[in-house]
Amino acid sequence: MTESSQRSRMPGDREMVFMMAMVMALNALAIDSMLPALPAIGEGLGVVTPNDRQYVISTYLFGIGAGSLVYGPLSDRFGRKGVLVPALFAYVAFSIGCGLATSFPILLALRFGHGLVSAALGVIVVAVIRDLFSGDAMAKRLSMIFLVFMIVPAIAPTMGAGITLFASWRAIFIVLAVMGVVMILWLRRLPETLRAEDVRPLDLRTMIAGWATVTRHRRAAGYMIASGMMQGALYGYLNSSEQIIADIFDARSWFPLVFACVALGIATANFSNAAIVERFGARRVSQSATFAFMATSIVQIGVALSGAETLWMFTVLMMVNVGLIGFIGSNFGSIAMEDFGHMAGVASSYQSFAKTLLAAAVGALIGQQYDGTTLPLAYAFLISGAVGLTLVFWAERGKLFTRPGTAPKTPF
Repeated sequence: MTESSQRSRMPGDREMVFMMAMVMALNALAIDSMLPALPAIGEGLGVVTPNDRQYVISTYLFGIGAGSLVYGPLSDRFGRKGVLVPALFAYVAFSIGCGLATSFPILLALRFGHGLVSAALGVIVVAVIRDLFSGDAMAKRLSMIFLVFMIVPAIAPTMGAGITLFASWRAIFIVLAVMGVVMILWLRRLPETLRAEDVRPLDLRTMIAGWATVTRHRRAAGYMIASGMMQGALYGYLNSSEQIIADIFDARSWFPLVFACVALGIATANFSNAAIVERFGARRVSQSATFAFMATSIVQIGVALSGAETLWMFTVLMMVNVGLIGFIGSNFGSIAMEDFGHMAGVASSYQSFAKTLLAAAVGALIGQQYDGTTLPLAYAFLISGAVGLTLVFWAERGKLFTRPGTAPKTPF
């Protein structure tokens, strides 16, 4: 089949967005469905220290970070679909393996491997969209994908809680395996999006040269690291959210609803971002959101210090601040990718590797600071925002709220 005939059979705009969102959602399911099951996993595998249960999440995230480095170059050589489908087969295999784990160290090792192969999902989705779009048009599609994608984190804890109510926590991993199979079948409709002229040789020297190009690119490096810091704040919330709701507010049964409310905040932000980013520009939207993120973090600190914090006060403030990350993440990512259309796979892969490893480390550090109060999380949000803003200021050479020339709107 020729490239032109493949592109003529490209799924429509809506199906493409939904398909790519569901690919990314497999990662969200592998993280968020675990959260209400962490106490059961800890009890079943003999975990003594409550904070150690967080490693079920952080080891998966570290795996995603480490694996992100290789899938871009592989997809630049063998095509997006040629790498994505085998990665999904491995996702299914590791899901089954995790469900059969007999000890906590074995589970953590398998979770790392699970994340390692799942890294392909996010990297290749971004590369596919970059194959087709650039600039603010790319940011709009990514926001639409994240909007659909965020439906899954809203329902995943409920799914995990429901499964553990009627079956063992191991059944969650079997459900993940089944969903992986469903996606493999759906992806039969996806043609290859990598253009023949953009195929790059799988050569270590070439890959290192590509990584060096991204690293030396001031704007890309600044936004990439800033994105990692903001994402790290989100991971810190993910790691400690179950303990905060269950221990501080004595509301374990409310956890799925609280988590869904917070996810609704980021979904609303992505919907709004998709609607406004082509009008105002990715820089203006994301930089304004960063200032608002820091201001909300200061309010969170004040409420936590007051001693009068309630579950719903915490939930509302988290909805706002996590929602603001929705205005930041996809826009920072699209800005960092602006100049790499000719090497989208390598650039997307390297940026995902760097920011996810950084985010996983920051998130694990934040989670391990949990001390029975919400203060560590609130302080971490403010620090992450301040560091992120400083990096953006450096990347833009001190000029914020600008809007350089943007790419034309491009339909599928």
